[in-house]
Amino acid sequence: MAIAFGGFIPTYWKPVIDGTFHRPAIIHIHGFVLFSWCVFYFAQTLLAARGRTPDHRSWGLAGIALFSVMVCTILAGQVAILNLNERLGFGDEARRFAAVSLTALPMLIAVFILAITMVRRPEVHKRLMVLLMAMLMQPAIARVFVALLAPAGAAAEGPPPPVFVAIPPGLVADLLLVVALVHDWRTRGRPHPVYAYGLPLVILNQFMVLPVAGTAAWMGFAGAFAKLLG
Repeated sequence: MAIAFGGFIPTYWKPVIDGTFHRPAIIHIHGFVLFSWCVFYFAQTLLAARGRTPDHRSWGLAGIALFSVMVCTILAGQVAILNLNERLGFGDEARRFAAVSLTALPMLIAVFILAITMVRRPEVHKRLMVLLMAMLMQPAIARVFVALLAPAGAAAEGPPPPVFVAIPPGLVADLLLVVALVHDWRTRGRPHPVYAYGLPLVILNQFMVLPVAGTAAWMGFAGAFAKLLG
């Protein structure tokens, strides 16, 4: 919760309060839905921790619906940003950088579906949800990098950054999984397979974006994606 909310203070919450944040309405909807998901996750873990498993499972259907809406806002938000940058003259840069979110989305969906299928195996289910949440923290951590490292006076309407700048925030987010893996190692005597296999797959997914984003195939896909849903 602290990462999800605090990470967006310098680039979203504060500019919104100051009246200096100017983006399409879908970006506000996207932010509201994703933060609602984080609140929902916190509530669900609280129910489970207090032994209220039936309530936790009853609310699970709402979680499926909320996650589905969240995916839709991610896609719609990407379309809005792609089209906005196209109008600003940064179309190519935006299409390349869109690979950061759009190549991560299939893995997010796969992990969530797997977590839902494992609801009868709580030790697997809860770790899959931790894996999912760690992946979702990358954008919030990236905003901290932007706030700390962006050049003074950098234009808010400037071009999207090169794709490689997404790697360090992703690796910082992965530390959440390292903590979980070490905790399992100390308490179970070995890392749980969800973390043992999930962490390398997450890292591979994060680095995969580098060779993909600059290809003609990706640029064509991103352009068609923006026009199809735009």
